[in-house]
Amino acid sequence: MFFVSLTYRVPLEEVEPHMAGHMEWLKKYYDAGVFMASGRKVPRTGGVIFARGERAVLEACLAEDPFAIHKLADCEIVEFSVSTAIQGMEALKG
Repeated sequence: MFFVSLTYRVPLEEVEPHMAGHMEWLKKYYDAGVFMASGRKVPRTGGVIFARGERAVLEACLAEDPFAIHKLADCEIVEFSVSTAIQGMEALKG
């Protein structure tokens, strides 16, 4: 399992024009089963994605993000192994 932290490198005004493309990119990888959850950071300085699969596949997916292509955000990948989860989230364990 992976925790991906995106942090904007540029003002939000420069990010906004690429948001529709970013959302399409997210949907592509939700449909592919790579992404499990995502959302904006609060305050809005970037976003977070929970992902699964192989790191090399995730890195290739992240390289396709319009935010990466246009150098709008830095990306940090943290791999972790879920050992405990609340009821209903047992599928995260592995």
